[in-house]
Amino acid sequence: MRRSPRMTYKLHRELVDGKVTRLSLGVAEVDAYLKFLQYRCRPNTWISYGYDLQIFLNFIRKPLLEVTSADILAFIDSQQSVPNRQGRTNGLSSKGPGLSNRTINRRLAAVASFYEYLRIFHDLPGKNNPVPRSLAKRNAFWANRYGNTASLALIRVPQTLPRPLDPEEISPFVNSLLTHRDKAMVMLMLLAGLRKSEVLKLGLKDIDFGQRTLMVREGKGGHQRVVAISDTGLQELISYLNAERPASRSDKVFLVMKGKHRGQPLTVGALDTIIEYHRRKANTPGIQCHRMRHTCFTRLRQGGMSLEALQAQAGHSSINTTRIYLHLCPRELQEEYLQMSDGLFSSLATSGRSAND
Repeated sequence: MRRSPRMTYKLHRELVDGKVTRLSLGVAEVDAYLKFLQYRCRPNTWISYGYDLQIFLNFIRKPLLEVTSADILAFIDSQQSVPNRQGRTNGLSSKGPGLSNRTINRRLAAVASFYEYLRIFHDLPGKNNPVPRSLAKRNAFWANRYGNTASLALIRVPQTLPRPLDPEEISPFVNSLLTHRDKAMVMLMLLAGLRKSEVLKLGLKDIDFGQRTLMVREGKGGHQRVVAISDTGLQELISYLNAERPASRSDKVFLVMKGKHRGQPLTVGALDTIIEYHRRKANTPGIQCHRMRHTCFTRLRQGGMSLEALQAQAGHSSINTTRIYLHLCPRELQEEYLQMSDGLFSSLATSGRSAND
């Protein structure tokens, strides 16, 4: 695990039929770990961990078995100060632009998992994982109140509410789309709440025109679900299939329509390029694929859809994730609160007068 201090590592991807079959960084133990991960997590997670380890290797300028907790803290500090493409701050301070704490946490998870793999499978006795799980709280107040279990997270990830899009943002963006294909993809995110990866993985056999439903076969975490699609979204989808979709051996719904890749499945990068182009064209910088999804569920909740039905449509494994849409509907919360509080407080007031009498 010796390395040259000047060496720069780059993640190499081997493709077969358009699918990544191998990841490597040129370090035997890291490559073995990436091979170990390949069939134990989702493909996107596997690739993300590969890039996270690439970043870590290019930061650490010492043998990997000599990495200490101090080096990990230095790595965290470097990630909190590195500029990101969106120019966002880390959400917890005003030090300047830096990666989000969620991104840093994911990178720490990749590094911690790698060292756990080394400890368990490569017989490294006495070698502790250099990534601390937490920092002990030494303050007497906290120790007395919470005992020895109290700890401080290395990176605190704030719980933030998603921001739905306003109609003033949606209309010009949708109107700027020129093809039925692009409109259909946007409608699936905006009206059915699909993630962009779910849109691109949709197959022809997954569309039930009679029931007006879609089968999502490769949802987050590998879960499958059936989602409803409105007549507006379904009609745009039919128009694309009838008028624009090129002949292809691929069963994927959304294909490249021009150029040397015509007839091949559309990629995430291509979809991001389409969204970015029309975002600039329509002057709607707030448009993002995941915000379309949040907008869908916020509007459905405002329309009265139950949390259980919303959970099924969204594909959330826990209903606690779905509960965020309660907070995005303050008017509905206020109405329900007033209905309950009027009856509650009126009865309390009545009982109070009876006692005084």
